[in-house]
Amino acid sequence: MRRADRLFLIIHALRGRRTALQARALAQTLGVSLRTVYRDVADLQLSGVPIEGEAGVGYVLRKGADIPPLMFSADELEALVVGTRFVRAFAGEKLAQGAQAALLKIEAVLPPALRERSARTRIYAPVWRDPHQAAFAARLDRLHAAIEAHQVLQLAYRDEGGALSTRQVEPLCLAFWGGKWTLGSWCRLRRDFRNFRPDRIESLADTAECFEDRAGCNMEAYLKAMGGYYAGME
Repeated sequence: MRRADRLFLIIHALRGRRTALQARALAQTLGVSLRTVYRDVADLQLSGVPIEGEAGVGYVLRKGADIPPLMFSADELEALVVGTRFVRAFAGEKLAQGAQAALLKIEAVLPPALRERSARTRIYAPVWRDPHQAAFAARLDRLHAAIEAHQVLQLAYRDEGGALSTRQVEPLCLAFWGGKWTLGSWCRLRRDFRNFRPDRIESLADTAECFEDRAGCNMEAYLKAMGGYYAGME
């Protein structure tokens, strides 16, 4: 279990309780050691979550405390709702499903006033998936998976002028420009960083090769080469 999920579940377990919850019970529920529970609770307390109690006694949320997970403000919550809607509309299916699941978890434990505020948000990004858009979302998922796996890709790519070339690339990141996506990569043909538009990729093939994170060719070097923003789109 990820630590972020564990912290979320600790807060959720303590909400609405009138009696202290023993650390041992939390450890059994989460499948972790007592030491891990003690450390997690201490970190939550330091971050401002009003948990009272101590080891050997148990823990409760301070009386009168009614907080959303991670102390979200109304504006922060609205930003999460809007962000989720944009991810659902424009990202790949995997990220879209993840964003929606995360929002449902947050809304499940919100106090009524903030849950109502979430429902009133009037910024939308309508989801429209015709066959072409569904195929493009699947392509984004495939590129995202290659980035995560450090997998070399072979592209048949058509540039702005219509010229077709074959490239082997080391994919580093995806960026959305409010209408167009770009794939930031190390291009082995050019021996330099290049940004490719996924909608101009004619075909995409996986290779059996994985690349290493090398100085001068990695994400840190890419961002430095871009000067803090993406430019030089092919």
